[in-house]
Amino acid sequence: MPLPTPSRTVIPTLNLGVLAHVDAGKTSLTERLLFDHGTIPRLGSVDAGDTQTDAGDLERRRGITIRSAVAWFALRDPVLGDLRVNLVDTPGHPDFIAEVERALSVLDAAVLVISAVEGVQAQTRVLMRSLRRLRLPTLIFVNKIDRMGARQDDLLAEIRRRLTPAVVPMVRVDRLGTRDAGVVARSFEDAAFSSEVAELLADNDLSLLARVVDGDVPADLLGPLRDQTSRGVAHPVFFGSAMSGAGVVELTDGLRNLLAPRPVRSDDLRGTVFAVERTDKGEKVAYLRLLSGTLRGRQQVTFRRRDTSGVVEEYRGRVAGLEVVGDASSRRLTAGDIGKLRGLPQVRVGDRLGLDDGLPQAHFSPPILESVVRPVCDGREVELHAALTRLADEDPLIRTRAAGGATSVLLYGAVQREVIADRLQREYGIDAVFEPVRPVYFERPLRKGEAVHEYDPRGPNEFWQTVGLRVEPLPPGTGNTLAREAESGLLPKAYHRAIEEAVLATLQQGLHGWEVTDCAVTVTHVGYLAPATVAADFRNLTPLVLMRAFERAGNAVYEPGYAVEVEAPNDSLSAVTGLLLSLGADLGPAVESGSTWLVPGAIPARALQDLAAALPGLTHGEGAIRHEPGPARRVRGPAPTRVRTDGNPLDHDEYMRFLSNRNLGGGSGGRR
Repeated sequence: MPLPTPSRTVIPTLNLGVLAHVDAGKTSLTERLLFDHGTIPRLGSVDAGDTQTDAGDLERRRGITIRSAVAWFALRDPVLGDLRVNLVDTPGHPDFIAEVERALSVLDAAVLVISAVEGVQAQTRVLMRSLRRLRLPTLIFVNKIDRMGARQDDLLAEIRRRLTPAVVPMVRVDRLGTRDAGVVARSFEDAAFSSEVAELLADNDLSLLARVVDGDVPADLLGPLRDQTSRGVAHPVFFGSAMSGAGVVELTDGLRNLLAPRPVRSDDLRGTVFAVERTDKGEKVAYLRLLSGTLRGRQQVTFRRRDTSGVVEEYRGRVAGLEVVGDASSRRLTAGDIGKLRGLPQVRVGDRLGLDDGLPQAHFSPPILESVVRPVCDGREVELHAALTRLADEDPLIRTRAAGGATSVLLYGAVQREVIADRLQREYGIDAVFEPVRPVYFERPLRKGEAVHEYDPRGPNEFWQTVGLRVEPLPPGTGNTLAREAESGLLPKAYHRAIEEAVLATLQQGLHGWEVTDCAVTVTHVGYLAPATVAADFRNLTPLVLMRAFERAGNAVYEPGYAVEVEAPNDSLSAVTGLLLSLGADLGPAVESGSTWLVPGAIPARALQDLAAALPGLTHGEGAIRHEPGPARRVRGPAPTRVRTDGNPLDHDEYMRFLSNRNLGGGSGGRR
């Protein structure tokens, strides 16, 4: 008879993300929270490379966060009860935005860290847009108030202007910009503070608005503030210093009083894998946020994932080892907790337990740069490809492909390239050379296009099958869809599956060799001649029909771009403006900011490196660039064609020669 499971006191868990632009101080804040609440015995330093969450060698050397890390501390209160806070420290550098995306899907709330000196930066805006889109409860912590040049009132105005107008300053700063800087909590007993908060909350509360108009400000505004914070429509702002500890107590009170764990259920297992790391022996360790149900060690589980072409895959495994973050003695993961799972060799980032409902999804731009990677030593190409594929397995937005005997990878930027090179050398003993990056173009259909190949029963036929496809453009950002208009019963399931898999694979390489996106594909005609047909025949024919449909739809090639904001001194404004225009930028009106000008614009991705290289000389080293993924633009003139891709289902030159010698039929008619 099995032994009963030991009872466990369930402590509420708040899964909290710490997000920021690089160097704003989020890792230092994480370290301060862990130290102040007794999780770690001493305060680590980013400069010294001994922080709790930056465990990688490269993280310690560079002083930046590369991989999301989870730590925890406990808030203890005899009246309110205990609360466990799982801290998810995320990268701040834009090259690692995929790590942030994964973290957002498992959080209950977030703290967005802003430097009191540098203020709102490019990555700060990217993060805040995603937090607001997801309606994720977010507190703002303005760090480094003890640094010279720290700001308060004008920084609050900047936050309202560039991030969100719905901010509530919860503290007042004393001795700003000095080593003795400190904060004083604002009280609702202060009539001025209560009126300020009431007026802001009234924008989203009609009953409160009526009372404010009548001059009847409620005495207790903590409840309404907590409600609007939990709905992601109000954002309390705290000031402090992670280095000195000033303001951290007030921030902790805000975590307790203004945030709450996500409601959990106890039904079927549901959760998501948001990080995967490897032990020294190469074993995978998966970080799982459990949304509902209970998971135990040695339990059989089923994971589902959707690959890059949209196909849903499923696999089963047994949890060999389970460690609950914040409760190492427990072997039972309950809803709301984060666990480290071992014994699942097939697990990948993004895998789901159960269905997807209830888990928010962040939508960041995919990588827009590509670099071909080659080994320094000849003969190690196969090893390099295997190693890159294994690294990409941990990061679903880093994709690889074979390219002319080498391997190419999609990237966000130079720092990420350095990280990959470091891991290749350290983990696999492979020294690699990265060729200069180039933009990753993509294709979209301009209009509806149809093609049908129908076999002739009288022969002769190149294919003894019928396949008809229609492609149509979708709104930008929609992605691809695949539907079936032809009756299912006309083909065996294996043949339908072969058509659909061939369509999804061919979308990875369009007319000009680039991935096709924002495209609706509909299977309009199917047919076959038994017993001469096998599934492979449909896999061979479908790409040809789809390419003909693309040709009739007039696929256009689009170039990725960046939204930039260039800061330039007064005496170099005209030179910087001229440089931007020469690089093909679309400029907005320049804004004067003290002794400098801010010039907003949109430039092609290929021009960003030229801008970064030329700006210091034009501005005597005083210029600065803030950038983030921006709108794509259609390529005019001859479309750039991607290099031949070995191993892809269809080579551009080969298919063009094939089409020129064969008639695949018109866009209508055919057998249903």
